[in-house]
Amino acid sequence: MSEESTKAIIKKKVKAHIPKDWLKELRIVYRISLETIYGIKRTGWINLAIITTMAAILTIFGSLFRFTISLNSFVHELGNALEISVYIKTDAKTESVAQEIRGLEHVERVKIIPKEKSWADLKREFDVPNMENPLPDTLHVKVDKPENITIVFNKIKTYSGVEDLNYAQDIAKKMQMFNNVVHTITVLVVILTAVLTITIINNTIQLVIQSRKEEIEIMRLMGVSNWYIKIPLILQGAIYGFLGALISLLPLNAVHNGLLKVHEFFMVPAPVLANNTVILVLFIIAVGFGAGGSLLSIKKHLQV
Repeated sequence: MSEESTKAIIKKKVKAHIPKDWLKELRIVYRISLETIYGIKRTGWINLAIITTMAAILTIFGSLFRFTISLNSFVHELGNALEISVYIKTDAKTESVAQEIRGLEHVERVKIIPKEKSWADLKREFDVPNMENPLPDTLHVKVDKPENITIVFNKIKTYSGVEDLNYAQDIAKKMQMFNNVVHTITVLVVILTAVLTITIINNTIQLVIQSRKEEIEIMRLMGVSNWYIKIPLILQGAIYGFLGALISLLPLNAVHNGLLKVHEFFMVPAPVLANNTVILVLFIIAVGFGAGGSLLSIKKHLQV
């Protein structure tokens, strides 16, 4: 067998182990990557304006989102400090009432404060005359979440062995209201971020489509797949979003460090993985809205 025949057999055996479409798919990926880069180059100096604007929008969103996470932590810690004080009637069995309250939903802990201890503490702090102890036994009821305090309060109020009860109702309501306001603002900022990002990307991709209009028409006449035309434009929008998110990490890191100092000052534990969560959400939103804006632009300005 000649050397040439041997090479042909070896070549045939090698080709048999390579998937038939592998090289073709690799070439398509390569061409799509080139088309994406070519589209970005065509946009020119506008790229800088697009990425900078997106970075500013994402910085505002990321900062508010990070602030919301810290605020939730503060609300949770303040909520943990809120307790319902329950005053037991003289003829009621304190332990029995405490046991009933422990069985309620949302109740984490019930601490019994005997009237003797309350009276001793009062006499230590104030100059009171010698008299019979007028104070009742007290229960300090700890609830799992601040928003559940009112529910538990209303249930305990119906117990026959309870003489009176109270808690810092105004503080709890104000904390919950403030928390709801910040959450609402965060949602509005997300919507605003989506609208601005999609608008910016939409206008940019429109420019790219107009500049490549003849080229795209030729590709369509040649029978090129619609997705081959669409994907580079979608990737272009996603890249804008990714780069905008990447730049916004610098100011967001400063915001994160500032909030850590606030937590340290008030001795409130900082939320675990807060910064990582913000970064992950930021990139998902940036890339998603960037790609989504491109797709909307393609559907609007390119009939493929």
